[in-house]
Amino acid sequence: MSRPLHDLRISVTDRCNFRCVYCMPKDVFDKDYQFLPQTSLLSFEEITRMARIFIDHGVEKIRLTGGEPLLRKHLEKLIEMLSKLQTRSGRNLDLTLTTNGSLLAKKAQSLKDAGLRRVTVSLDALTESTFRTMNDVDFPVSDVLHGIDVAHAVGLGPIKVNMVVKRGMNDQEILPMARHFKGSPAILRFIEYMDVGASNGWKMDEVMPSAEVIARIAGAFPLHEIAPNYGGETAGRWRYADGSGEVGVISSVTKAFCQDCSRARLSTEGKLYTCLFATGGHDLRALMRDGRSDAEISAVIGQIWGARTDRYSELRTANTSGLQRSANKVEMSYIGG
Repeated sequence: MSRPLHDLRISVTDRCNFRCVYCMPKDVFDKDYQFLPQTSLLSFEEITRMARIFIDHGVEKIRLTGGEPLLRKHLEKLIEMLSKLQTRSGRNLDLTLTTNGSLLAKKAQSLKDAGLRRVTVSLDALTESTFRTMNDVDFPVSDVLHGIDVAHAVGLGPIKVNMVVKRGMNDQEILPMARHFKGSPAILRFIEYMDVGASNGWKMDEVMPSAEVIARIAGAFPLHEIAPNYGGETAGRWRYADGSGEVGVISSVTKAFCQDCSRARLSTEGKLYTCLFATGGHDLRALMRDGRSDAEISAVIGQIWGARTDRYSELRTANTSGLQRSANKVEMSYIGG
C-alpha cells in the first residue's frame, strides 16, 4: 500500500553534548569515536534544495534533528532559508526542531526570529540525580526547564516535551513529570524505549508499555482518550478530565504504526532512510554533487518511497521477544529520532 509522504526529518549533525544511555551511550560514543567530518555534512544550500524537492512530493512538515541540532553552527541561517519555503497548497511549512534543551534558553529568541515555529524538548526526568544519570554528562535539569520557559516566552509553541521511559531507570518519574506539566502550555509525551541502532543494549523487559504509563497517570489524574490531530500522527492522545491539558504516548514497540507512517529521514550526510530501524540508506548527496537535476533527484525519491515495504516495528510487535539483533541498524544519533 502506498503511504503518503507528509513529514521530513533532517539530521543536521551527528554530534551531541549529552550521552543518553538509550541513544549515545558513553562506552560507545567516547573520546575516540569518529564523528563525520565537516565536508561530509550537507550544506545549508543542499538541505534547502532537498527540502524543496521533498515538498514537491507532498511534505508539509520538516523537523530538524541530530544529534543535538543546536550544536550546528549558524543553524539560524538554515531555518531562515527553510522558513521561506511553502507547501504545494501555498501554506507555510510546519518547521520545527527537536532538542535536548541544553542550549535552548540561549538560542530560543534567535531561532524564533529566523522563522522556527515550535520546538520539541527531550526530558527524561525531573529528579536531579536521575536526570544526570540519564544524560550521563552531569547536566542539570534546571537548565532544561529554564530553556522550556524561555522557548514558551518567545512563542516557540505549543512545546512538546518527550520522555523516553526505561523501566527500572526512570519509570518512577512518570507521575512527577505529569504533575509538573499538567496545567502548563507544554504537551508531555511518553515514548516507549526502542531498539534503535545497535549500541543501547535494548531489552524487551526494560520497555514500559504505553498502556501501563496511561494507567499509572490515570490513577492520579483521570484521563479521556481523544482523536489524533491528523492521519499518521505517531502519538496517542489523552486529555485530563479537568481540562488542564493533555498527554501523549508513542507506542512503537507495543502498538506499531508502520502502516500509517508518513515520515522520511534525511541523514546528516544526505542519505534517505525510510525507516528509523533501517540498516541502509539511499545516497542523495552523491546525486546532488554529481550534478543531477531536481527532476532526476525527485524521480529517485519517488521510486524509493513508492517501493517502501519496511515495517520493522510491526514485525517486532508480533514477536515481542525481539527480531534478530542486527549490528548494522543505523544509530538514532545519526538519523534523528
